[in-house]
Amino acid sequence: MSASITSQATNSQGVKTQTIGVADFHVSRQPDVSLVTYALGSCIGLMVYDPVVRVGGMLHYMLPDSTLDLEKAAKTPAMFADVGIPLLFRSCYELGAEKKRMTVYAAGGAQVMGTGDLFEIGKRNQLALKKILWKAGVLLRGCELGGTLSRTIRLDLNSGRILMRTGGSRDEVLHEGTGISASGAAQGVMGEAGA
Repeated sequence: MSASITSQATNSQGVKTQTIGVADFHVSRQPDVSLVTYALGSCIGLMVYDPVVRVGGMLHYMLPDSTLDLEKAAKTPAMFADVGIPLLFRSCYELGAEKKRMTVYAAGGAQVMGTGDLFEIGKRNQLALKKILWKAGVLLRGCELGGTLSRTIRLDLNSGRILMRTGGSRDEVLHEGTGISASGAAQGVMGEAGA
């Protein structure tokens, strides 16, 4: 289930990489799928995973509040935190996930324009995320928010393992999951074996 399919590729181990574009989301219960989104600057990538039914999803939202453009929010709800986050959770519930079992991680919300960013979209996106999750009774299990560098994140739907890459750095494990990827081997954010 997705707002739009940006791209999908399959590696030599048969793992399908579903790329989540800006203002997009995807949920699945297919264990051979890995979700990835690139270049999270002021945008936030939200990852949710239910390890019992192996349902997971990822949202890449741009802006905190849909009241900025209600027409655009109706066409592209994943663009906005206030409509995209509930949509992500509802879509996971439709596939059998339960809120009490879900692990929730977030990354992004950087001030990529530096400290002089007049609009402070990264900070506003962070505040919107925390407010929406708090009102829903959902706790972030982990997050990598703020700073000035963009991030790339990957969620393996077989194991729940979450990897992040910041700038030109190596992959960092945000969540181990069950420790087994869809291919049976450790996967890097960019798809190569190893970290």
